[in-house]
Amino acid sequence: MTRIVPQPGIMDIALYEGGASRLEGKTNVLKLSSNENPLGPPEAAREAFARAARDLHRYPSTDHAELRAAIGEVWGLDPGRIVCGVGSDEIITFLCQAYAGPGDEVIHTEHGFLMYRISALAAGATPVEVPERDRTTDVDAILAACTARTRLVFVANPNNPTGTMIGEAELRRLAEGLPEGALLVLDGAYAEYVEGYDAGAALIAGRDNVVMTRTFSKIYGLGGLRVGWGYGPRAVIDVLNRVRGPFNLSTAALMAAEAAVRDRAWVTRCRAENARWRDWLARTLAEMGVPSDVSTANFVLARFADPAEAEACDAHLRSEGIIVRRVAGYKLPHCLRITVGDEASCRRVAHAIGQFKGVR
Repeated sequence: MTRIVPQPGIMDIALYEGGASRLEGKTNVLKLSSNENPLGPPEAAREAFARAARDLHRYPSTDHAELRAAIGEVWGLDPGRIVCGVGSDEIITFLCQAYAGPGDEVIHTEHGFLMYRISALAAGATPVEVPERDRTTDVDAILAACTARTRLVFVANPNNPTGTMIGEAELRRLAEGLPEGALLVLDGAYAEYVEGYDAGAALIAGRDNVVMTRTFSKIYGLGGLRVGWGYGPRAVIDVLNRVRGPFNLSTAALMAAEAAVRDRAWVTRCRAENARWRDWLARTLAEMGVPSDVSTANFVLARFADPAEAEACDAHLRSEGIIVRRVAGYKLPHCLRITVGDEASCRRVAHAIGQFKGVR
């Protein structure tokens, strides 16, 4: 009998688990596990989504021209060098599908986003994990891990789940040091939370080996619609569009994202609110004996004495109807990642952790 088997690498993939959203027997559950914007999307995006209901019988745009034009206008980029996808996850998948395969290596850092490894394995490539330094990307370690088989190097900046980031000079040094034929992919899912940060756009402008990915799921509050985009050399974007499905984004998603990206005032407001309560939460937890690295994203990575204490704190939070993210899968078993919510949410989770630590 013929045995039907998947491609090599597929069965090595551990299923990705998103942040939980329900607790059995609990009402008034506070979800702080998925780094969602507590303020949601701007009103203009909600209105655009509602208008899209009139044309549900029509196929969406295949070239995403209006959204690409809006992104280009807001970020000062060439729309012809932008590709849109179902979240930035799909852009990551396209990159691995197009540039990595059996015999090739894909580098990611030890606490990097799990989809880098998953997408590399799905393409039949070999993921190569590189150590970080104090939960921060280590450029020297990445360069030392590069070989003639390296095709992609993924760096999230700011990084999830650590919240740390490296500066432009380090990113440039990394891009300049990569072997010929390798692409540096800068994952900027949380870039909007860093005021004045271009997520690598200036670096891309002068090189042919750097690509950035972005998302509408975080600061724009459109996680439920799954819209992302990438920007890079024209030749790379042309390749990604060849593997992209023609109708990968719905009309509603395209319209809402276009309205969201044009609302710069909303982004400014969300960035300021996030910074205010992120700093408050980090400072308050530190005073309780729960430190965290300086975060540049919309979450804090709370560190406990050991995995047992982290698990016990998580259990206590769940008993109080609060869901945060355990990150043992990111090799951080002694940590909990806590999304920065609104004022009430931050005070509630801080109070619960204070109860656990016996702080009054």
